[in-house]
Amino acid sequence: MTFDNIIEFRRSNRKFEPEAHIPAEVMEKALKHASLAPNSSNMQLWEFHWINSDQIKEQVVKGCLNQSAARTAQEMVVFVTRRDLWRRRVAWHKSLIDQDEKKLGIGVKSIKMRRLYYQKLMPISYINDGLGIFGLYRRLLSFSIGLFRPIYRAAGHAQQRITVHKSCALAAENFMLSMASQDFHTCPMEGFDAKRIKKILKLPRGAEINMIISCGKGTDSGFWGPRRRVPMDEVVIKH
Repeated sequence: MTFDNIIEFRRSNRKFEPEAHIPAEVMEKALKHASLAPNSSNMQLWEFHWINSDQIKEQVVKGCLNQSAARTAQEMVVFVTRRDLWRRRVAWHKSLIDQDEKKLGIGVKSIKMRRLYYQKLMPISYINDGLGIFGLYRRLLSFSIGLFRPIYRAAGHAQQRITVHKSCALAAENFMLSMASQDFHTCPMEGFDAKRIKKILKLPRGAEINMIISCGKGTDSGFWGPRRRVPMDEVVIKH
């Protein structure tokens, strides 16, 4: 397919062919493509839970309110944000920086900049406490500096959640486009009981579900009418 073909093919389909089968390599390829999505500071604060067990799938379907997109799916993937893993990701970046430093030398400017970014700026961006003191500190710091020059307006918990959910959504889109390129349909679902799904998947408290994507060979009845979009001049604003 050309890219235009993939974009046209990718539509949410809510009813899949019951006898269709998705080869494991198709799913693996799409999940690999998901992992290559752009994300904030390359922190990759996400997880992709591929539902393989029939028993777990049955529970997840119920958690998705038994809607047809879940009930008829051949495969399901739960896209999860993991803001709570930021320390682990910083440590991973530090190990990569240490390796590059041995190869390139201590004085390389890019090494110094990366070390400053991940060992200084990332903790400032992600550290939280129960009292909100760090969030207040970030706001005051960015406000003060912003009086004199443009700056990223660092805030608190809510902004961090938005950041990791945006990154996870980009990964989900990569996944759906990859599935479309391999002639399979998907349906991103937001209608689910997040509390129950978290319990089924044994997710920790800091994890949050971004969306659940069902996959399969779509049917004609799975498309709820023609694709309609508001006029482009309402959504594209030129400055």
